[in-house]
Amino acid sequence: AVVSTQSTGKSECLRDTFTDLDASSQVLEILMSPDSPWLRLSTFGQAGSTSSEFPRDSDTVESFECTATQVNRYKLTLLKPSLKALLQSTKISVRMDERGFLSLQYMIRTEDGNTSFVEYLCAPDEDFEE
Repeated sequence: AVVSTQSTGKSECLRDTFTDLDASSQVLEILMSPDSPWLRLSTFGQAGSTSSEFPRDSDTVESFECTATQVNRYKLTLLKPSLKALLQSTKISVRMDERGFLSLQYMIRTEDGNTSFVEYLCAPDEDFEE
C-alpha cells in the first residue's frame, strides 16, 4: 500500500490531545488535508464532539505531506494500547495509506541514550461511512 498522508512532529501535542478526548466516544476521526485544517483529531461521544487541529506550520509539526484530503475513523479501544508508547516518546509519525490503514510510529529515547522505535498499526473502522 502507498502512504498517502504523513505528519511527523513532537509527541507532547498528541499526549495533550489524547488526554482531552471524550472518554465516552468509541471512535477517533483523523482528517489529513493539503489545506486547512491540515491535521484534525475528533471524537464524538455522549457529551458532544471534541476536535484538536494542528496547522502544518505549527511548532509541533516538523514535516507534513498530504496530496488529497483523507478522513478515517478508528476504534478508540484499538488505539488505547498505543498510548503507553506515546507517553514515553519524544516524536511521533502519523501515516495513513490509501486504504485508511493508520501507522503510528513513536521515537523513544532509552535510558542509555539509544533511540528505539515502536510502530502501531490500526485498520480503519469499517462501519464508518462518509
